Amino acid sequence: MAAFAHWLRSNSEHYLLQDSQARIAKANGLSGPRPPKSLKDRFFRQVFAPVYRQLPWAIRRRTIQALPGSHRQDWPEPDYKSRKPAI
Repeated sequence: MAAFAHWLRSNSEHYLLQDSQARIAKANGLSGPRPPKSLKDRFFRQVFAPVYRQLPWAIRRRTIQALPGSHRQDWPEPDYKSRKPAI
């Protein structure tokens, strides 16, 4: 599951970024990223990105929290007692 979640997260970030760049370029009359060529490109840019944009934030957040990844990493509490004064 972790390998799939990493693959999904990596591709999602990549194609959502490309989608954002294309929309911003179009709004400003500029050329955007190259058009999708492979089936994977087409799926993520023409199906996944538009559907993802339409989802309410609550559903996006629950989906992100359900998948393992760096966003769920627990950071250790700092140990202030072992530090020496700055001065």
